[in-house]
Amino acid sequence: MKKNNDVPAYNHSGDEYESQLRLLQIELVKLQRHFISHGERILVLIEGRDSAGKDGTIKRIMEHLSPRETRVVALGKPSSREEGEWFFQRYVSHLPSRGEFVLFNRSWYNRAGVEPVMGFCTPEEYEIFMNTVTTFEELLVGSGIKLFKYYLDITRKEQVRRLRDRKQDPLKQWKISPVDEKAARKWKAYGRARDAMLLRTHHLAAPWTVVHADDKKQTRLNLLRHLLSHLQYPGKNPELLLWDKAIMVNWPVGTTALPSLA
Repeated sequence: MKKNNDVPAYNHSGDEYESQLRLLQIELVKLQRHFISHGERILVLIEGRDSAGKDGTIKRIMEHLSPRETRVVALGKPSSREEGEWFFQRYVSHLPSRGEFVLFNRSWYNRAGVEPVMGFCTPEEYEIFMNTVTTFEELLVGSGIKLFKYYLDITRKEQVRRLRDRKQDPLKQWKISPVDEKAARKWKAYGRARDAMLLRTHHLAAPWTVVHADDKKQTRLNLLRHLLSHLQYPGKNPELLLWDKAIMVNWPVGTTALPSLA
């Protein structure tokens, strides 16, 4: 039985999830062997609402890859010196070199989401970013970087549940920040910022893919399938990489109609 344009109807059991994850991680290793030998550069931006599952998704991508050629970038608050630099400057030094796979756990798109909602940038700084980010990304792609942008979207009910679980789990309390504490209260403001970001920065060189992420396991599996399906490497198993279009949502560049969002 299949669904969503021949996507296999995978069993949601723990054993099936682990089995599918292992197969996809083997595909990632095949991919890494190829891009290291060919000097390719891969850059993946993982954005999304607070508690949307960015950390867990990145962990599963990284788990069995070579730490020498794979990096996660999660920048903190800019220093006083960085605040006086060109906005993109602090990110440029973290871009992938030949044979590297780099994942940004939040990226320059903080300027389009967290910063305007929390008052960490001025309206002028926000507009400068929104008017220049497309050109910046076109330069990256033109230089040969393979750039992917994912936005993990969850419902308000699921976000409240996850934030509550973080507070109760002593092993997850490091994830709680002052920004997270305000996430639920500023739900609508974050939604407006997200919508503006997606509409204004969705372009041919670097389109957005929205991920409906209420189900963490399906989020991880389908994001991996989507990413791998868009990259070329020897020994690729295309049947394994059929992603669920109800979870991974692409839409035409230039449209004013966003996909269904929480």
